[in-house]
Amino acid sequence: MSDNISASLDRNQTLLQAAALAEHLARSGVHWTPRPNLQNVAHLKDRFTVVATPAVVAAGLSPEMREPESPTQQPASPSIPQLKPLTQTPLAHSSSKYQGSSLGIAERKSRLSILQSEVAQCTKCPELVRCREHTVFGEGNPQARFMFFGEAPGADEDHSGRPFVGKAGQLLTKMIEACKLSREEVYIFNTIKCRPPNNRNPEPDEVANCRTYFEQQIQLIRPEYIVCLGAVSSQALLDNKLSVGRLRGSFHRYFDSKVLVTYHPSYLLRTPAAKKAAWEDLQLMMRDAGLR
Repeated sequence: MSDNISASLDRNQTLLQAAALAEHLARSGVHWTPRPNLQNVAHLKDRFTVVATPAVVAAGLSPEMREPESPTQQPASPSIPQLKPLTQTPLAHSSSKYQGSSLGIAERKSRLSILQSEVAQCTKCPELVRCREHTVFGEGNPQARFMFFGEAPGADEDHSGRPFVGKAGQLLTKMIEACKLSREEVYIFNTIKCRPPNNRNPEPDEVANCRTYFEQQIQLIRPEYIVCLGAVSSQALLDNKLSVGRLRGSFHRYFDSKVLVTYHPSYLLRTPAAKKAAWEDLQLMMRDAGLR
């Protein structure tokens, strides 16, 4: 009798372990289970193990690699949605292609420069015009394979006229470097080009007024990947009201570009527990782009 009970428990443990493994593989975008041999095990280990590169550690994107917190510190513990299987979600523009032909680098630079001058003279949003010091157009490689799309300039950005140069920008730089890229290789820009008062979220009419600018930036550069940082940029680009938690973990489509949604660096600074989820999102992009 005791042998039968032991065997039953072993079988139950095996089923639970198998279910946990299947769930882990599904979250990682794997829809098959390999034969149990050493070659496949080694392949999966190399593919899904987080490598403690200096850039990953510097960005703090791998919580298990950080120093343990002191007993007096209470880490934030929000409900972070699990990574969903890789899918192509049919959202806005999913069946369209960018209009016209792709431009050479000289023509792209010229047109971006003209557009930047237009943005600098924009007066569509009177409240933003009154309180801004500079417009913040965007910067980076006009032939970028990757675009990082934020929400709105903050105080540091308003003062300098450059995107993502404050504390959130420093974290974004580390996130980009953790992806084996540099700021010079990518293009960084925001949904709106002026700082909202008291760093509030942009109003819908302000996003609408800036839409023609950020859409032209994307149209000119035509990246392979657009990383939406936060709900403002993802909702504006994908034309929906879904949360970051609902949108992250899979690729969406904007014309010819794959869109990845993840948490904004400023949110990650306030909520360190979300860094693991953001790193999972970036790893998903890296695998798809062949950067791993």
